[in-house]
Amino acid sequence: MDYMFLLVLAIILASTKIFGLLSQKVNMPQVVGALLAGVIIGPSVLNLVGADNSLLSGDGSLAFINQTAEIGVILLMFLAGIGTDFSELKKTGLASFIIALIGVIVPMAGGGAVYGAFYGFDFSDSVHLCKIIFVGVVLMATSVSITVETLRELGKLKTKMGTAILGAAIIDDIIGIIVLTLVTGLQDPDVKPVESIVKIVLFFVFVIGCAVLVKLLSKIPKKFYAKKHRIVIFGVSFALIMSFCAEHFFGVADITGAYFAGLILCNYGSHEYIDEKVSVVSFAFFSPVFFASIGIKTEVKAMDSTILWFTIALLAVAILSKIVGCGIGAKLCKFNNKESLAIGIGMVSRGEVALIVAQKGNEAGIIDAALFPPIVVVVIVTTIITPILLKLALSDKKDGKNGTSELPEKKKKKAAAVK
Repeated sequence: MDYMFLLVLAIILASTKIFGLLSQKVNMPQVVGALLAGVIIGPSVLNLVGADNSLLSGDGSLAFINQTAEIGVILLMFLAGIGTDFSELKKTGLASFIIALIGVIVPMAGGGAVYGAFYGFDFSDSVHLCKIIFVGVVLMATSVSITVETLRELGKLKTKMGTAILGAAIIDDIIGIIVLTLVTGLQDPDVKPVESIVKIVLFFVFVIGCAVLVKLLSKIPKKFYAKKHRIVIFGVSFALIMSFCAEHFFGVADITGAYFAGLILCNYGSHEYIDEKVSVVSFAFFSPVFFASIGIKTEVKAMDSTILWFTIALLAVAILSKIVGCGIGAKLCKFNNKESLAIGIGMVSRGEVALIVAQKGNEAGIIDAALFPPIVVVVIVTTIITPILLKLALSDKKDGKNGTSELPEKKKKKAAAVK
């Protein structure tokens, strides 16, 4: 056995943690540092791992890393599902749905238009059509972790606007996963569209069946699973089984199965405990490997002038499409101009979901590795720019530091008290 994979794994874990901490120091999420770590140790810079001529390219090491990264992405999507808070959707359900729907349509159309402008609009070729749609799917994703922290700092998280953003982000991810499932199911020219659609419908029937089964199992007396760690093991096993079934029986991406496994469990009492324990394993081991693997596949040296201009155009559309799309949705839902702008900006940040979608597209043969650099740039820049723009949008020039302003009535009372 070649044990080089142990050294490769150690370098990945150490580098992602170091760069993650550095990115945290400048108020950026650790995922940005993990991506940069992958780029640096990959073929683009140090060439330690990721290519046949890499310094540490032992036999089987890359296969192990890829399989570990796959488990990482499955756990990430499982956690995304189990962390869904449906109570948030009940508060501003209709508004969140409208914001999410328009905020999905506009970026998808914009992303597809950018790809078509650079690589052509050949709608007669089903493979090329899937590529056009898929770039749009990548831009649909939203990561509101940075937005949540910014809103909390400004005292706006528990407002109607903050709740609308959170609800829209949840619906946004669900729509994105469903569209991803449709596109990956239709991308194979040898598979008939009707057959793919039937499989997708059967998959959702399977999901409903699993939900009913979990509901029945939840009625089992607690003495049979008194120790909580058993619940965690069963939860992870359930996610892996649904991931396998999605891929093997229905031709649906494994991450879709994992996501719906989390959604099924998110309404039960033990979901917070499962989330807490799985998060430790995921973020300590599997997730860093996944994020680093994306960075490793991002070959900056391969970027020619066309890719560079494509990156600039994709980034501009990624920012503007969310601001415009979600902003219009918010305006239709009776939010004022300032709140509508803030909601649009709050949905700009892309994150791990965009990377996961890109990874799945690469594995399905929809997009090639040359498109990884533009997508990574979009994720990093939108993550950096969102809190800056959000603070500017919510700042009150008359009042200051927090970006919050007093209500007119309070100002009047204060003025009367001074007199």
